[in-house]
Amino acid sequence: MAADTPAETFKRALAHAARALAEQAELEVVFASDGPRLADGVLTLPHPSRDPSGPESAALRGQADRLALRLANHDEALNARLRPTDAQAAEVFEAVEQARVEAVGSTALAGVRANLDAALLTRLEKTGALRATEAERVPLAEAVALMLRERVTGRRAPDGAAAMVDLVRPDIEARAGKALDALAQTADDQETFATRLKDVLRDLGLDPGDGRGDDASDDAGEDQPDPEPQPDAADDQDEQEEDGGEGGQSMDGSADDQTQEQDRDSRPDGAPADPDGEASEDGPELNEGALPNRQATQDDGRAVDAYRVFTTTFDEVVDAADLCDPMELERLRALLDQQLSALSSVVARLANKLQRRLMAQQNRSWMFDLEEGVLDTARLTRIVTDPTSPLSFKAESESPFRDTVVTLLLDNSGSMRGRPIMVTAVCADILARTLERCGVKVEILGFTTRAWKGGQSREAWISANKPANPGRLNDLRHIIYKAADAPWRRAKRNLGLMMREGLLKENIDGEALLWAHDRLMARPEARRILMVISDGSPVDDSTQTANAALYLDKHLRQVIAEIETASPVELMAIGIGHDVTRFYRRALMLADVEQLAGAMIEKLAELFDAEAARPRGRAPHRDRGRRAA
Repeated sequence: MAADTPAETFKRALAHAARALAEQAELEVVFASDGPRLADGVLTLPHPSRDPSGPESAALRGQADRLALRLANHDEALNARLRPTDAQAAEVFEAVEQARVEAVGSTALAGVRANLDAALLTRLEKTGALRATEAERVPLAEAVALMLRERVTGRRAPDGAAAMVDLVRPDIEARAGKALDALAQTADDQETFATRLKDVLRDLGLDPGDGRGDDASDDAGEDQPDPEPQPDAADDQDEQEEDGGEGGQSMDGSADDQTQEQDRDSRPDGAPADPDGEASEDGPELNEGALPNRQATQDDGRAVDAYRVFTTTFDEVVDAADLCDPMELERLRALLDQQLSALSSVVARLANKLQRRLMAQQNRSWMFDLEEGVLDTARLTRIVTDPTSPLSFKAESESPFRDTVVTLLLDNSGSMRGRPIMVTAVCADILARTLERCGVKVEILGFTTRAWKGGQSREAWISANKPANPGRLNDLRHIIYKAADAPWRRAKRNLGLMMREGLLKENIDGEALLWAHDRLMARPEARRILMVISDGSPVDDSTQTANAALYLDKHLRQVIAEIETASPVELMAIGIGHDVTRFYRRALMLADVEQLAGAMIEKLAELFDAEAARPRGRAPHRDRGRRAA
């Protein structure tokens, strides 16, 4: 019998450790793309990378430990009954309760504490909280939870997180320091702890409420309360389950991410403003409505706030060649080629497999025994045996393979820095070459922002006296690496730009998806495919701070829902170390970026195979309304 791989050994050890911490010997531990989460007594964790000894393994162990400790030290029914009804108070309540669970469960376990620290820093980095430099940008729920943890364990928060807490520590200590001291003394009793926690909430100016009542649903811990009716509760529940499962504690995002807000019922129709547009003499043009100036309405006709953009004046759509001088671009392409040589054997083999599958679909078939066409020499023996037989002709049939265009939309955010963006660039390069040989046009696009934390858009907002709910507050940068009609040999140098230091900043996925979709809809091809490569949720510190929680996530969900239900564009997504299945209907999560090439090629092959399997002359369901080529 073959020996287990390091990844399998790591999975087995992780499962045993989780059962021990949870004090449940029969706990079912599975590994899937929708982890980490806890639901129906099943602990689901993400797949580990091929190298379990890498730094990401500590964060994965921490995610498992968080959920296992919650099973051991937390009563979900009691938590649902005592949790406040006010949304912001509930966020703090949940985060502090999870901090209690972790502090109590790891008191004598140094290894578990180290794992929890790694998971904490990973989570705060993904949400952008670690980059906070101003007190108002620090998530209150995370800060209070960390201060409670310090009191219970006697240990300061880990580096990075401690600096974040220090920004708000004086204010919280002044208002709720004594209540936090009293709270820490009750950490071993969940019910007493929850009662004392309401004193902390009052001191912080939050409404502790009276709990949710004894008739709270069994899954109440996965669904945060909302002060207003919520038209799409199912989506929000899915999101909560992914972010922490039972108990509503997020593994990848702060407790701030769990706040519910009212869904919008429509998405914007337009793309970012023309980069050549100029500001008016009175300053940047403010877009006060939905993008573009359209309000959403509820079923009863009442207007609700839609996604907003404070100003599009500073947005840009730019060719990659215009962002870098030619000599620097050549150097970056050479750097990419060096990496390409190391990956080319594996990726090229997969690409050749895709090419064979596509070319097989394009092979033309022959029709025989026709009265005209090309003489069928194989049937000339008929004339020899029977001179009265007529000549037989053949003709080549029409190919069922429809003309196709594929857009690769690449996340150019800062979290992709290093090997993820390099592998993404290499895969895009090889995939573009392969599809071009098969007669499939490919467009390669990237999305990021021009600045960290808002740029000129935020400065304009500050100059306008910071109006409430301003909408998106950053300068978009949408990059065209390769246009669909540009041959690969002319555009290949542009892909090196992804290796440039300082290019990758923040990511606003919803508008980028709209932009790529609108470009596809302007194409004449009969079939349009959009593949998104990303490693996380939308992140823009400036926008997230100035608007309601999950503002960018909500917009991304709106855009995806409309494309998947009302557009002829076939949409798919691949998440690198991040579960994108909670956003996209057709999606895949990769624990290791090294799997990207195989995943991209296999997903495209599945699409083309499915197309080839459809009966000829019958349009697929999603193609209704598609323009003829």
